[in-house]
Amino acid sequence: MTQFTWESEAGAEAQAEQQPAAQVAEPESLALSVDEFSALEERILRAVNLVKRERQARAEAVERAAVADAQLREQTTLAEQLQKEVKALRAERDHVRQRVERLLAQLDTLEL
Repeated sequence: MTQFTWESEAGAEAQAEQQPAAQVAEPESLALSVDEFSALEERILRAVNLVKRERQARAEAVERAAVADAQLREQTTLAEQLQKEVKALRAERDHVRQRVERLLAQLDTLEL
């Protein structure tokens, strides 16, 4: 038992000796961790700002896409109307051409 008591006392003294050393080392590591914490804080702030800019850019891109989509629908409608008009004008031109050809044919018969 004496030996056990002596070992526990020796262990307690060893721990007591280690604690001051750890306390001395702790402020240095604390200073280092403060620097690391500041660097981490900077990185987080930059990341937050980057995310904000990207979200704003995305919102602007979505808005531009919506405007472009609306313009596309308008242009598509206009293009369809113009295609119908061109088709109608071509049909009218063909009809007029046929009438003129008939009139010219009738004039040719009168001259003979």
